[in-house]
Amino acid sequence: MSTPTTTARGPRRFGWPQRVFSQVLLMQLTIITGVTVLVTGLFLAPLSAQLDDQAMRRALAIAQSTAAQPRITTGLLTTEPSPHGSVQAAAERIRRATGAEYVVIMNGRGVRWSHTEVHRIGKVVSTDPGEALAGREIMEIDSGTLGRSARGKVPLRDTSGRVVGAVSVGIAYDSVRARLLAAIPGLLAYAGGALAVGALAAYLISRRLQKQTHDLAFSDISALLTEREAMLHSIREGVVALDRTGRIRLLNDEAQRLLGLGPDAAGHPLDEALGEGRTTDVLSGRVVGDDLLTVRGSRVLLANRMPTDDGGAVVTLRDRTELEHLGRELDSTRGLIDALRAQDHEHANRLHTLLGLLELEMHEDAMEFVTEVVGVHRATAEQVTEKVHDPLLAALLVGKATVAAERGVSLRVAPGSLLPDRLVDPRGLVTVVGNLVDNALDAAAGSEEARVEVGLRTEGRTVVLRVHDSGPGVPPSQYESIFTEGWSTKVLPAHGRRGLGLALVRRLAERQGGSVAVGESAEGGAVFTVVLPEALGEPDPAPVQAATAGENR
Repeated sequence: MSTPTTTARGPRRFGWPQRVFSQVLLMQLTIITGVTVLVTGLFLAPLSAQLDDQAMRRALAIAQSTAAQPRITTGLLTTEPSPHGSVQAAAERIRRATGAEYVVIMNGRGVRWSHTEVHRIGKVVSTDPGEALAGREIMEIDSGTLGRSARGKVPLRDTSGRVVGAVSVGIAYDSVRARLLAAIPGLLAYAGGALAVGALAAYLISRRLQKQTHDLAFSDISALLTEREAMLHSIREGVVALDRTGRIRLLNDEAQRLLGLGPDAAGHPLDEALGEGRTTDVLSGRVVGDDLLTVRGSRVLLANRMPTDDGGAVVTLRDRTELEHLGRELDSTRGLIDALRAQDHEHANRLHTLLGLLELEMHEDAMEFVTEVVGVHRATAEQVTEKVHDPLLAALLVGKATVAAERGVSLRVAPGSLLPDRLVDPRGLVTVVGNLVDNALDAAAGSEEARVEVGLRTEGRTVVLRVHDSGPGVPPSQYESIFTEGWSTKVLPAHGRRGLGLALVRRLAERQGGSVAVGESAEGGAVFTVVLPEALGEPDPAPVQAATAGENR
């Protein structure tokens, strides 16, 4: 007993995921994270500068309000620098009230009259006060005896507007940094929340994409698409895909051939591409059922429609034209066999009669009997060929006349009929005449004085065909319905389909710009009239020219 082999698995490799779901989720998370970090950075970068600017403007405002107090100027001009002087007391009161790090008041030489550290009073400031003493207001971030701070410096003027000193106010830079650091947790919380919401949305979108793609990898989707294209364009069945609105989403090469459409039909509504008719009704689902028959042009199609989950549908088409032709030939063959079986009995009776005449030595009567039998068939053939010059159509009528005779039906060509040998599409007319005569024979068989009359006449290049039978006729309410696929009053034959002959006759007539109609004869029975314009070719001028030349001689 053999042991099943197992494949050893190596260490798992971590790399770029293959599934569409995983790739899309990873890309979305990467994008969301990158955008969140970028936005956070873009917000923090100007925030630091804004806080610095706010601190400097605050220091400048405190300095301006301090310099606007007259007693500060008076104290600077009338007292000496002292830790217990009026200028130091006023500066400390302002510093405590505003929360500034220091409020320094100096004279025109830069000597301090006030300072947070009282031992520095009376000494020159550590930074250059030149711009303030020159009458300009400045804002800056600078380092001094108390460290780095946001500063505002303004000139101190007496009542005449002369600069007598300067006021320098500092806001500790650590407080500005503390405000910035205090804002970061909140900002990161908002960024984290936005990232979480974005990640959740990305996950939900990716899950929906996973369901729609059936958790396939991009390579699998590409391979499936390639295989689908190869399969659709190689099979010998027509495939038409429709969306939920009835627009053609896809049709393969065989469908284009069977429906007579081009590749540009994709994207157009079905009614616009095919026009009105049973084929459009079948493909759009207005006619439901399995193995529905329809006629498109000269083709007999078998259609099956399968709805899809997105509300559309896929329709498959099979060409049954040849099969239907074979089926009609089978019907004709069966009818011919029945006729031959009946003719066999009649022929046996004729042979027995001939044998009896010969045994009775009535030779002249035997000769007359044979001449009469042969003459009937010869007269029928001559009568047809005199009025129908096209060989295919004449042969068809002679054959149908023989079959009709064995079925007890008289088939004749109407008086005044004449069809020249100039048919543009003789096979098409043979199909039309064959279908109408077969239906007429079926209708007339068994009726009293059963007969079928075929009339052929021309009007210019137009051929007018008229087939009249002695059957029960067609009710007026069914004059239109008899030309639809599937309509029939006959029992289903061996090949299982009926009701295509008259539909095919109408399609062939309409393809040539003609028409077909049914009515009732005054003598009873149905009358089918087919008008085929441009059915005859132009007359050959050679015989006319030859006749003219003979007359000139």
